[in-house]
Amino acid sequence: MGAKRIEQRGLYLDELEVGAVYAHGPGRTVTETDNVLFTTMTMNTQALHLDAAWSATQPFGQRLVNSMFTLATVVGQSVGQLTQGTIVGQLGLTDVRFPHPLFHGDTLYTETEVTDVRRSASRPGQGIATMRHTGRNQDGTVVAEATRTCLMWTADGHAAAAAAGHGDRA
Repeated sequence: MGAKRIEQRGLYLDELEVGAVYAHGPGRTVTETDNVLFTTMTMNTQALHLDAAWSATQPFGQRLVNSMFTLATVVGQSVGQLTQGTIVGQLGLTDVRFPHPLFHGDTLYTETEVTDVRRSASRPGQGIATMRHTGRNQDGTVVAEATRTCLMWTADGHAAAAAAGHGDRA
């Protein structure tokens, strides 16, 4: 008798509840290497991310973690719990804010509140979910916020797409 196969997935549109807040774990301690690699890979030459001596003369007295790395990590921390295998595509990010910098050695923790869920009128088996991501450092200080809108599968829509030959990850 074969073992039961269990595959990790996020939640389908019909499993999301408006007002629910999801705490994502584990946290992610951000290193200097993370910041330098991300910053140079994205061709961001901002000295606040790369030049320790110059950054020491600036208001925060040290290098700042690239805010786009912070945003990507905040969204990424939610994937396994909310959208892994259940998202059709990301539609947009709005209301992005970075009220406090993230520094090397800080640990980023993210939670997501579902703010709106609706079935699509034009795409059967799919719908739109809106989520508010909030990232905090180890002290609980908010370092990033963003509203994210995603096109999501419903459970029945995903099953129908897979049955129609669009693969088990349709």
